[in-house]
Amino acid sequence: MKISIIIPNYNGVAVLAKNLPQVIKQAESAEIIVVDDASTDKSVSLIKNKFPQIKLVVKKTNTGFAASCNLGVKKSKGEIIILLNHDACPKKDWLKPLLSHFKDSQVFAVGCLEEDDGIERGRGVASFKRGWLVHSRGEVDQTNTLWVSGGSGAFRKSLWQKLGGFDLLYAPFYWEDIDLSYRALKAGYQLVFESQSRVVHHHIRGAIRQHHSPTYIKTIAYSNQFLFFWKNITDPRLIAAHFLWMPYHFISAALRRDWPFFKGFFLALLKLPAVFRQKQKATQFSQLKDHQVIAPFKNEI
Repeated sequence: MKISIIIPNYNGVAVLAKNLPQVIKQAESAEIIVVDDASTDKSVSLIKNKFPQIKLVVKKTNTGFAASCNLGVKKSKGEIIILLNHDACPKKDWLKPLLSHFKDSQVFAVGCLEEDDGIERGRGVASFKRGWLVHSRGEVDQTNTLWVSGGSGAFRKSLWQKLGGFDLLYAPFYWEDIDLSYRALKAGYQLVFESQSRVVHHHIRGAIRQHHSPTYIKTIAYSNQFLFFWKNITDPRLIAAHFLWMPYHFISAALRRDWPFFKGFFLALLKLPAVFRQKQKATQFSQLKDHQVIAPFKNEI
């Protein structure tokens, strides 16, 4: 089984210099690809001069995380692709447990356990509440998960291509991995959480929080939460609940002066034509109902 490790990067020269030796050590014979998202630091020269064994793909313009991952997958030769953030560092014996699950042809993706300043994460759970899909970090003592993180996860390339990969609707960041995972589950494929495949991933030190303000990040997160629901949810009861609860959410946001909520909503409205175009693609492989996808997780949140 051929493996490709894809590392999207933007201005991460210092972190790359620290983490890449460990990635190479733990990669065994896997292909390693760094997709540089038009960095303005010395990331490109670092790869060329210090890590010539790594395949470097350089983008001329900055188009965000999802586009970088999609490009890396396109350039890869592996049957299994592993997405690894430039600030994520794999621990010893990380690869074999991750890959073992792909013996089952129905497995689309496998997530890693992420160690983040004493917090163990990597497994996701969610439930429909007050007209939203509300998601959170799940306990790491189980093997099912609602999504596999784009920051540290393995994906079957053939199914990635079938499902269309990360949707650029969510650019510049957030929800693209939840969206792809949800579509895979709805199509009847399996996601697995593997607690023996550990990576160190300090989210607060990542590129998003280093280069964007908290207000902007919150705005994008709200916008993409709307977009996810409008694009993926097809259950009439859930759609009705979404719109019935909308006045409550607007009033609550106004009372707490949560202006990014309103900005996010209007940003999402601007993308409605794209949502309608993508909705048909998102549901063409659907085998399960929305409540069936969420059922294994709803009691955990």
